[in-house]
Amino acid sequence: MNRPASLTTISELALDYARIRAHSLELIQGLSPEDCQLQSMTDASPLKWHLAHTTWFFETFILAALPEPPPVIDPAYKVLFNSYYVGIGERHLRAERGLLSRPTLEEVLHYRQQIDEQMQHLLSSPSQRTKLAALVTLGLQHEQQHQELMLTDLKHHFSCNPLMPAWRTNAPEQHSAIATEPYPYREFTGGLCDIGASDASFSYDNEGPCHRVWLEPFLLGERNVSNADFMAFITDGGYQRPELWLSDGWDWVNQRQARAPLYWLQTPDEPWQAFTLAGRRALNLEAPVCHINLYEADAYARWAGARLPTEAEWEHAARTAPDLAGLFGQVWQWTNSAYLPYPGYQPAAGAVGEYNGKFMINQMVLRGSSCATPAGHSRPSYRNFFPPAAQWQFSGLRLARNP
Repeated sequence: MNRPASLTTISELALDYARIRAHSLELIQGLSPEDCQLQSMTDASPLKWHLAHTTWFFETFILAALPEPPPVIDPAYKVLFNSYYVGIGERHLRAERGLLSRPTLEEVLHYRQQIDEQMQHLLSSPSQRTKLAALVTLGLQHEQQHQELMLTDLKHHFSCNPLMPAWRTNAPEQHSAIATEPYPYREFTGGLCDIGASDASFSYDNEGPCHRVWLEPFLLGERNVSNADFMAFITDGGYQRPELWLSDGWDWVNQRQARAPLYWLQTPDEPWQAFTLAGRRALNLEAPVCHINLYEADAYARWAGARLPTEAEWEHAARTAPDLAGLFGQVWQWTNSAYLPYPGYQPAAGAVGEYNGKFMINQMVLRGSSCATPAGHSRPSYRNFFPPAAQWQFSGLRLARNP
């Protein structure tokens, strides 16, 4: 089971619930119902669906499990807003979430309000605290994951519009970072290291159990790779050199005719631009490169005479050298580690156990957090994971080398 954070009072949990749920609504401020209906690809869901699904989680796993559950808001929601929980029952097709013009955005917001009222009433009872804390905390962490997905998905939706609309006036992915030259490394001696969550704060079940890993000495980049760094790779023909690419990666390059990271835009005889959350902007060469997949990250590392770190190397460095620039809050950093269970891992019983474990195949691990990650939702042991071809997340890289 996921380990909850220690909460001194049930009112603290209620305050966290209200704050996190309110943030989801802040993300759609200024957007139209039509904006919240968009689905540009199978992997990216409509914002309206995210708002409903996170609410469905609380209704399904907490309220419906009470000895005397409240009446179901709408029986159809059990199917429409179930993501991948096979144990719960039938699910609406992921690729067709954008076809759900009904319920309307107004009805989904009313659904959220009803469930919030029921949850806050429940959280006002001290007798429910021990029983509810673990699942409520999991539900809130789940909502924060979807808050980041709301931004990554909206950015992809908007990028398909020739008008290139903006979500906000500020482009967080364009913020400058330390970009010292040449690319600097820090040395780590390695040895026998503890990896995985072990403290009292919240962690997902896939972050444990804490276990020992032997690390050989290694070097890890002092910063994330920048747009300027990656531009040099492009200029040197990086996307046209098969010797730099994994076999699947080279197939991907040719199938997609890839020549630059996702959202980079070029007009002849003009500087590179990028589509951002603030619309089309000049590419900031000092910002961390973003929206690259595992194949691109690995090819760049080979071109740079380096490699991607393992997730154990990254976590050890994050714990022992937290002053490394950009570990958190810039881009998720690809590792060369497959997403697999740690020794002794056991998923929780029941449908909630489907949260992480069943995805431990055909995925690669990313570490850190991004400019779109909600505050308080990052830690050294956090294991994000996506298929190697995924670009639409705020994903970049940090180089590693052998001494």
